[in-house]
Amino acid sequence: MIEVENLTKFYGPTPAIQDVSFAVEKGEILGFLGPNGAGKTTTMRILTCFMPPTSGRAMVGGLDVQKDPLKVRRKIGYMPETVPLYTDLVVGDYLAFVSRVKDVPVRDRGRKIDEVVEQCGLKEVRGRLIGRLSKGFRQRVGLAQALLSDPEVLILDEPTVGLDPKQIIEIRNLIRGLAGSRTIILSTHILPEVGMTCQRVVIIHKGRVVAVDTPANLTTQLQHSVQVHLAAKGPAEAIASRLRAVPGVVGVRAESPVNGASSFVIEAEKGRDVRAELASAVVEGGFGLIELRPLALSLEDIFIELVTKEEV
Repeated sequence: MIEVENLTKFYGPTPAIQDVSFAVEKGEILGFLGPNGAGKTTTMRILTCFMPPTSGRAMVGGLDVQKDPLKVRRKIGYMPETVPLYTDLVVGDYLAFVSRVKDVPVRDRGRKIDEVVEQCGLKEVRGRLIGRLSKGFRQRVGLAQALLSDPEVLILDEPTVGLDPKQIIEIRNLIRGLAGSRTIILSTHILPEVGMTCQRVVIIHKGRVVAVDTPANLTTQLQHSVQVHLAAKGPAEAIASRLRAVPGVVGVRAESPVNGASSFVIEAEKGRDVRAELASAVVEGGFGLIELRPLALSLEDIFIELVTKEEV
């Protein structure tokens, strides 16, 4: 549905993005992840035909963003980081205005407005001034306007920035509910947002793509060893001694006790599953096994690992 090839944009002599390439399948939610200033918004603006690239190519639904910008815009619903809302309009009037701007057929406007109001949870504020809405409801109005023309593609730039935890969960659930029916690019610098919402992730740093994959695959590729969390009842030193004796274990790190149980992170050789041997070592030592589970790299760990590689 979306193909980006060697996309580059210079502002004067300064490159905002360089040779950015990735693809998004139909119905997929792709996370576009990077710190502030990494080039996320520049890429979004090129995809939405807001600005041209210096070089490279971007295709949306088989259409070139430079050759067919009007046709591309009709396929896209865009929610910028700062949604340009008219604060002196009530929600319903604003959505009616947007439906006219987006050339939604007259016969469909009322139905489409009702649909996005329901979909985005705006029924209770439909008659209220946008200027008097909370940040969370303004974000919902921004998402509603992006959905009004029933676009094939949704591009959401930092949709949860500035929201409280409850509002973030609400917007996240709303976005997840759109998966499958629409292709979505979700740009964010909030790492947990990607893991909870997106099927694949593009990580961009200093204007360049440093990784494109699923979070699970990135974890597998970057994890240099297997880590296991273990909790058991008994003296920490005695338990640690037995754990270190298990073949394949290369490190045992004690953590703060939890509910009176000794807690450890065990590092084993890559590709080796030592959980059965760890459990046997604890039980045969006469200790009470409370918990045993594998640990995976978090998105924070993945991001730091990739960025560090780029900067070495």
